Amino acid sequence: MSGKAQETKSTIDSEEVARFSAMAEEWWDPTGKFKPLHKFNPVRLSYIKKEVCRQFGRDPNAADAFKGLRFLDIGCGGGLLSEPMARLGAEVVGADPSETNIEIAKLHMKSSGLEIDYRAETAEALAAAGETFDVVLNMEVVEHVADVPLFLEATSSMVRPGGMMFVATINRTLKAYALAIVGAEYVLRWLPKGTHSYEKLVRPSEIEQPLEAAGMTIADRSGVSYNPITDTWAQSRDMDVNYMLLAERAKAG
Repeated sequence: MSGKAQETKSTIDSEEVARFSAMAEEWWDPTGKFKPLHKFNPVRLSYIKKEVCRQFGRDPNAADAFKGLRFLDIGCGGGLLSEPMARLGAEVVGADPSETNIEIAKLHMKSSGLEIDYRAETAEALAAAGETFDVVLNMEVVEHVADVPLFLEATSSMVRPGGMMFVATINRTLKAYALAIVGAEYVLRWLPKGTHSYEKLVRPSEIEQPLEAAGMTIADRSGVSYNPITDTWAQSRDMDVNYMLLAERAKAG
């Protein structure tokens, strides 16, 4: 394959970008179309904080536990993860291919009194520019990209020695189809119909293999399950539907 052909490869799925751009104004409405993410966010934040503090020897109780660390929130949407990271002292780059999402994120950032480097940019463009980070947040994104291995290659390349990447997504199982698509989109109507396509869901092995090929080591695997009685999400051993993976890059030398 020629170099020119390689340069034209992209991880962007234009239909997915358009779908989320159309809903962008609701990013920060906890009762709107992104309600499931608002419910899911505490589990993500707790897991990220615990593992980052472990990896970098930080005090999890410190208000500025992430001070001096550079984060990339790829596919940041309206900034639901970028803002908490910035509040903990991290230098945050929030990137999303949707300019509409980025504008919403910037407006909310200003009202929150935070400083976040939001960019309407792709993972491969950031990687090509030589950007590097201590922590890459790759959360609920891989099921919406056009080329998963290429996307994971690009995001992995930006993890510094001693750094880490979090990946969260939905497994491609019949259980996930029943609960995350039929249940969440058609029965409970938590999400707009068509938010997820079964064939684009990603199995853990399909994430782990590209990460390991890129020199990353899988450090942790965790399921995330919903409790309908308490209307809350929590970490679990069940990875059949929602799950999170943690990958680390060895320290230099």
